[in-house]
Amino acid sequence: MNFQQLRIIREAVRRDFNLTEVANALYTSQSGVSKHIKDLEDELGIELFVRRGKRLTGLTDPGKEMVGIVERMLLDALNIKRLAEQFSNRDVGQLTVVTTHTQARYALPEVVAKFKAAFPKVHLALHQGSPKEIVAMLRAGEADIGIATEALDEQPDLVAFPWYEWRHAAIVPRSHPLAAAGRFTLADLAEYPLITYHEGFTGRGRIDRAFAAAGFTPDIVMSALDADVIKTYVELGLGVGIVASMAWHPKKDEGLALLDGSDVFPVNVTRIAVRRGHYLRGFAYRFIELCAADLSESAVRAALVPGKDELNLD
Repeated sequence: MNFQQLRIIREAVRRDFNLTEVANALYTSQSGVSKHIKDLEDELGIELFVRRGKRLTGLTDPGKEMVGIVERMLLDALNIKRLAEQFSNRDVGQLTVVTTHTQARYALPEVVAKFKAAFPKVHLALHQGSPKEIVAMLRAGEADIGIATEALDEQPDLVAFPWYEWRHAAIVPRSHPLAAAGRFTLADLAEYPLITYHEGFTGRGRIDRAFAAAGFTPDIVMSALDADVIKTYVELGLGVGIVASMAWHPKKDEGLALLDGSDVFPVNVTRIAVRRGHYLRGFAYRFIELCAADLSESAVRAALVPGKDELNLD
């Protein structure tokens, strides 16, 4: 048994058992992948994959059991490398943070600036994606830290820490009839075309549930991944925008009025998540602490102990 065989098993599952894609991902040949699989099965004396002719179509029962072990072994191998880097180059390396556009644009700039000032030799890779993509990158070991409002608190293999609370608000051109009141109700919004986030992004599910609970069907004429796009089309007069309240800036958005939605939409919680068993360098703990001072290295480490439930800081 060798690490290449273990990588092939992992990639086969990730690539939906397409051996051509597995070979491309591991920079080898399809025949080499097939040989590694056969050699491992011969060594173990069991079949790991379900086959239809020469094609792999799934995992056998022992294969399903083995995948979890393989993931842990490969993660620990990577952890050993990170451990060595931590002690040989304490303030040098790479930190990969994956988050949504809203967090990257409005919540993280100050944190990133402080982090880069403290760790100038650390390359900070800031990826943007959907909540599902964030979960996938954390699970695959492709990211050290994930930050989002959705999905992170629902995964048993991740530990998610509450960071901050926020609400949605409405934005309209200053000449709009709703602008004078400064507030609104769901009934008010139901009278206008609406522009807000795509499903699955930035608390969109809570917006939909609020309308449904009140018995209204919103006329959502446009949806976008980020607030900047929403604001652009609101300024053009195409509808009332519903955005995260922190996405509005009084100087940068002079043509728009922000309407308070504190008694209309529920509270959202943005969370910081890491994968259980993923070794974090010292500067990764420092990044988390820069986000939330009460998330010290000792607090995060304690929550990462296997079997611990999510740390509740609400």
